[in-house]
Formats: sequence, C-alpha cells, structure tokens
Amino acid sequence: MLDEALFLLRPRSEGWVIDGTVGMGGHAEAMLEWTTDDVRVLGLDADPEALARARARLARFGARAVLHRGSFREIGGIARDHHISTARSVLLDLGVSSWQIEESGRGFSFAAPEPLDMRLNPDAPRTAADLVNRLPEAELARIISEYGDEPFARRIAARIVRHRPLRSTEDLVAAVRAAVPRARWPRRTHVATRAFQALRIAVNDELGALSEALPQVAALLAIGGRCGVISFHSGEDRIVKRTFRALASDAFALLEPSPLRPGADEVRANPRARSAKLRVVERLSR
Repeated sequence: MLDEALFLLRPRSEGWVIDGTVGMGGHAEAMLEWTTDDVRVLGLDADPEALARARARLARFGARAVLHRGSFREIGGIARDHHISTARSVLLDLGVSSWQIEESGRGFSFAAPEPLDMRLNPDAPRTAADLVNRLPEAELARIISEYGDEPFARRIAARIVRHRPLRSTEDLVAAVRAAVPRARWPRRTHVATRAFQALRIAVNDELGALSEALPQVAALLAIGGRCGVISFHSGEDRIVKRTFRALASDAFALLEPSPLRPGADEVRANPRARSAKLRVVERLSR
C-alpha cells in the first residue's frame, strides 16, 4: 500500500518522518523522493540484514536518511537518542518482508526446508523450535488459535507434541498436514500458513511490541502529524483500531472511519497484500 501511505503520510513541511519498520527501505525511499530536502527519515529495523539492504538503497539520500537497528517498541527512546522531539509522520508496516520470507533462511516460509527460527531479530533469545519443542500442549494450542485464527489449533498442537522434536519447517508442515482434515484445507493459502504466522508472532512478541509502541508514537507526533499502521493480522488491527479510537477522543482524529484496503491491481501483483489494512490518525492539538 505504498501509494496510499505516501499520499496520507507525506509531510507538507520540514521535519522528521519515522519509518518504524524500514525493512528493505521501499517506503522510506518513496518518502524521500517525494518530499523536499528539509524532510529527513529515521528508519528502524531489528533485522541487521534488512537494515544493511536499506542502507545501500538509501545511500543516495545522504544525511536525509538515518538508520538505526532497533525495535519500534522502543521508538520513543530511539527518537530521543537522535534528538528528535517531534515527528511529522510515523509509519509502521507490520509483518515480514518478501525478502525475509523467501531468502532469509530463518524458517518464515514453508516453501523450502529451513531451520525453525522465525526471529526478526537474529539475536533474540527464543526461536520457533524452542516454542514447538518446549511449550505445554495447551499453551501451544492457545498460541496457534489466538495468533493464527486456526480452527484446528488443538489438533495441531497435539500432533506437534506427539512428534517432538521438530527441527525444520518440513517437520512443522508435516504436523499441520496430518492434523488438519484434507477437506478443510484452505483453497487460497497453504494449510500451514496460520500455524506459521502464529508462531512467528509469538516468537517476536509482535502484538506486545505494537501495544507498547503506539502510545509512544502518539506522544511523538507534532500538531498535524500523522501515524499510519499497515497491519496483516486481525489481532494487530484490533490493537490499532482500539488505540486510535481512544486517541480520537483526545486531541486526535481518525482520517478514515474504516481501514483502507489494497486495490485489486495490487493484490494481483502481490497476493500477500490481500489482507493488508491501513489505518491513519492525525494529531490535532497538544
């Protein structure tokens, strides 16, 4: 949803834009291209490989592009470290990038045999293998159900526990395939998509990070400043919706009553975008 984010979040005057999930640098690059030289971007990412790719992509912008390795759950402190008191725009594009899924080798994808890692920050202490091989069955079922909206979570968890240890993405896919009745496999997505998503969210505490980040973002926004969040999961969207509605009762306004969705052309070009939702809030006063 590059065009929508750019249209709604591009600042009209000098100041800072904070891309809390800079990834490969696509949104940051577009923001820098379509703003004047007095607009700067601070890009954050916990993944050092993604940050290195973003740094190469944004090198032509010189001092206008500042990159920092870190999680957006610490966005307030990171902004202070860079002497940023207010931001004109803040963007959080949640989830994982196509590069992380297809090339990182960390087990985000079920397309090839990879280690059960799933860490966005490779220095984080807990991997997906730790979860599937150590958690009690009931807790594993809760994670797969709550974070994956998976109706067969209990059957999948039971299958995983019976076949421990699981060492690779192939092992996890096999467990899901065996647990979900063939007639109930999704038509448009892989049968293991929900389980993989759930474990990734749990490994990286993605919902906790989002809940911690949004109040910090609200405090950072200048008057007229906007925050946009692109979510891909119902739990993420609930957190954003609840937080933005609470903010709208005190010095903020929702720009749209309902989230923006990607157009048909974008979904055809990038099927992973089909579940994206963009919500935007603007600070009206302090």
